[in-house]
Order: sequence, then structure tokens, then C-alpha cells
Amino acid sequence: MATNLISGSNPATHSDVEELKRRSNYLRGSLVETLQDRITGSIPELDNRLMKFHGSYMQDDRDLRNERNKQKLEPAFQFMLRVRAAGGVVTPEQWLMMDRVAQKYANGTIRLTTRQSFQLHGVIKWNLKSTIREVNDSLLSTLAACGDVNRNVMCNPNPFQSEVHAEVYEWSSRISSHLDPHTRAYHEIWLDGEKIVDSQEGAEQEPIYGPVYLPRKFKIGVAVPPSNDVDVFSQDLGFIAIVEDGRLKGFNVAVGGGMGMTHGDTATYPQVSKVIGFCTPEQVIDVAEKTVTIQRDYGDRAVRKHARFKYTIDDRGLQWFVDELTSRLGWQLEDARPYHFEHHGDRYGWVKGSNGKWHFTLFIENGRVKDEGDYQLMTGLREIAKIHTGDFRLTANQNLIIGNVPAAKKKRVEKLIDLYQLDDGAHHSALRRNAMACVALPTCGMAMAEAERYLPELLTKLDLLLDENGLRQEEIVIRMTGCPNGCARPMLAEVSFIGKAPGKYNLYLGGGFSGNRLNKLYKENIGEAEILDTLGALFAQYAKERKEGEHFGDFTIRAGYVKEVLDGTDFHA
Repeated sequence: MATNLISGSNPATHSDVEELKRRSNYLRGSLVETLQDRITGSIPELDNRLMKFHGSYMQDDRDLRNERNKQKLEPAFQFMLRVRAAGGVVTPEQWLMMDRVAQKYANGTIRLTTRQSFQLHGVIKWNLKSTIREVNDSLLSTLAACGDVNRNVMCNPNPFQSEVHAEVYEWSSRISSHLDPHTRAYHEIWLDGEKIVDSQEGAEQEPIYGPVYLPRKFKIGVAVPPSNDVDVFSQDLGFIAIVEDGRLKGFNVAVGGGMGMTHGDTATYPQVSKVIGFCTPEQVIDVAEKTVTIQRDYGDRAVRKHARFKYTIDDRGLQWFVDELTSRLGWQLEDARPYHFEHHGDRYGWVKGSNGKWHFTLFIENGRVKDEGDYQLMTGLREIAKIHTGDFRLTANQNLIIGNVPAAKKKRVEKLIDLYQLDDGAHHSALRRNAMACVALPTCGMAMAEAERYLPELLTKLDLLLDENGLRQEEIVIRMTGCPNGCARPMLAEVSFIGKAPGKYNLYLGGGFSGNRLNKLYKENIGEAEILDTLGALFAQYAKERKEGEHFGDFTIRAGYVKEVLDGTDFHA
């Protein structure tokens, strides 16, 4: 089937998106003409699908839909722009650039994503090119931040093992660069690069992806035990760093994870990846490339809901994949090596790394960087960036590390942290410190319910229940999304809410504290009153009956509220 798809000789075997990609001339389509159309702030749906490869989605402000419709105006069209930073590490200069473009072209805020990327919201069509140009001038990029390609490669920003992290981060960056699309369309459209003459047959090629790219998005994460903050088992391809005697020996390889599903469609489900072996650091890029090409050639191009890598593996079997990978590599993975994960959260406040430099992990609720009232978060970080000589590290939990602060600079940074009262999370409950939410309303077109705007309010009410039961500092992982696409990886949380309708959520329980187990549906389509009643009773029982060291997710399974789910094929059972 792969041959037919690449050549386009059998259109009946693929979806309309595959046809669009094949005809797009390596992601060009009619984007240049569309962006020059001054009549509307929108773009056609086919061009919007191509825009994803360039790092952007068209959205509209759903809060304004009804009013604009009454005024017979088109929706308030705007664009979300996603900026890639491999491993989530950026320089102070790059941080200042993001601050500047957020103020100049977006809605004045920066969103830190669960994939260690930046998102800008509210960019209008006329400003897209200027925004992307400024991002690229700072040596960051939006290319492949979305679309049917490998996305931003995540990497554990562990400040406790700085020397190991530096090596792991370097491999993460090399994987990311190796899997970048080669098309010149991005440079032509956004950066005024020289256009490749259309008549030059074969002048442009995608050596890894081919002209139709992947069947769906592909995600890679690299974890450094004991922290699983990148949720390595949620990734299509995960690498688990094996560190022995303080040195990086290589990586265990895990394949077939993925979070997205569709309500009411039991053929779709989240999945956790499976460890299949070990490779050395020098082999990791080869493993990544060959894994991507297997998904390119065997992924389902007819049904996009069934096109993720997890379904390719589940349909054909894990041993089939191992055999195919071995054949393409020309060598075998070694046996997987022992590792241990303890958590997938962040450690807040100051810590000293093994390189003698300091790191401050800042709590940023739901990843939204903005000034609001007396809390001048955006301004404070801007002032720190002006004097900072280390780096900023975006965590997979939507927080921020002010990293590699020299001892001589620590007091100056500390003074600014105090001046702007930046949040180290100390006064929050452990539940809030371990919470994540997707953007959802008003900008996400797929959202069925609130998430980012509602979760803080719900947590305030849940905190009262925790206080009543002496659980305020008990670490419990909680996540909320406005739909089941899984952007905040809710299916791995001990408690999660997935939007079903305005004000209504499906409640899931039983995820693993270290991100190694899926949760399971407990109650469907419930509102706030039932959420509070349900969790209030659960918290009370947990406080009385938990065993020493027992996490909440483990307790809900032991107490019989939900069944343990170690494989996505059992998620709906």
C-alpha cells in the first residue's frame, strides 16, 4: 500500500488529507495566494490543514461567535502559532523574543505547552509572516510544530543530573534535527527564501517522509529516571536514559504510546508504549529514523482516527514491529536494562545541580505566562531574562526552570523573583502543583468544555475537601482537557476530567503516579456538584484506609472503584 500512496496511483486507499498532501507540492499548496487575500481574516480548510505543518492552526474566539453573528460579521478569526524548542531549552534572548512577539502580534500572553513548546494565541492572518520571521531570526522555528510529521522532541530537564542531562539533551536535539522536514516551502512562504523552479523534476525530496509525509502526527520523548516528567509511555517512540555510575550508557526503547481517542468510539483508545530493548547513544538516531519510516509505510492512510502509530503496532503485533525494525536497522536491539521511575512531576524552588550551578523551578498555573493584577509574572520573567546568562527550560508539566544560574548571579535573580513575587508553588496544595489543563475554550475548535479557565476554580473547591481530610500535601496527579484528544495527557493521571459537554466531564480514576498506567472511566457526563460529592467521599476513604506510601491512583484500584489498565485495548472493557 505504501507504494501506491507515495505515487498516488490508488486514491481509493487514502483519505482526502492524503490527497491534499500529495498535491501540495511539498506543503506549498495555495498558501501564498491565501495569505495575500485581504477580503477575509480566514483561510480555506484545505490550506488550514497545510498550515499545521508550518506550525499554525486557524481558530476563532468562541466567546464572540454569537455576538459577531448577530452583527453579521465573520467570526473573530485568529491563529495559534506553536514554536518548537527541542527539549524545551531556550536562551534568555529567545525568551525575550517570545515576550516581544506576544506583545506585538498575539494576545499579550505566552502559553507553555505540555510538549515543552511555546504557543501564541490571537495572531491575525496579516501578522503571521512577521511573527514567524522574528521567531526564525532568533534561531527557533515553527516548522513541524504541528502536522503529520515528528513533533517537538521532549526531553527531561532534570536539574539534578546536569552533566547527564546535557548529553541526553544533545541527543534529543540531534533526533529532532534529523527528523525535520526538508521541504523549502517553509522558507519560501515565510522567510522569502529562493523558490525552487517547479519544472525541475526531482529538485526537492523528503528523504525520510516522502511527498505525503506521515499518516498522522508522531511524538518522541526522552526521559531520565527517576523522573518520568515527559510521560515517556504516552509517546509514539520513547527513549529511557540508562545511567550507570553517573554515565549515560544508552536508552531503553519504548514504542506505541498515544493519548487521543473519540468519545463513544471504542475502536479508538489511549495506549501506553511497550519497552522492546536497549540501544547505545550512537544508535538512537538510526532507531528513531527507522521507526518513523515503518509508520510512514504501514500506518493507516485511509482512516485518520486509526492512523496513529499505536494502532499500527496493535493491529500487527509488537513482535512484527521488532522484526521489521531489526530488518531495517540491520542489527538487533540489546535486552532492555533495569530502570525505575518514581514520579512525573516537577520539583519547585531552588536546587543546585551537579555542575555547581543553580536552577529555580517556577510554578506556572496551566502554563499561561501573563501579567494579571498584582501578579506580574510576564514582567518579572522579562526582567530576569535581561540579566540571565544561563537558560530557560520549559517543563513537560507547563512550568518553567530558570536554569544554570551561576552562584555569582543567584542573588540578583533571587531579588527579582522576590520583587515580582514569582511563584515557587510552596503555598499551593500538592494537588494544584500536580495539575495540568489544555487550552480548550474559547480558542480550541475541538473543545466541548472548559479546561484552562475552569480547573483553577475547581481546584480551589477540591482543596477544601483535601484540607478536611488532612491531605493538602498529598501528591495526587490531576488533569483536565476540554475534549478527548489528550493534549494534557489526561489518560495517565490519577484523577482526570475529559470534557463531554458545556460544564460536563467524564471522570477517570486510577492512573499511575509515575505515568506507567492508564486510568479508567468511573463516572460519565457529570457536573461540578457531582464531582465534588464523588471526590469528597473518595478523599475521605483514602485518608482513612490508605496503606503507607500508597498513591491515590493505586488506592482507587485496590478499593475496587476502577480496574487496573496496563494496555489501551482494555481501556473501554
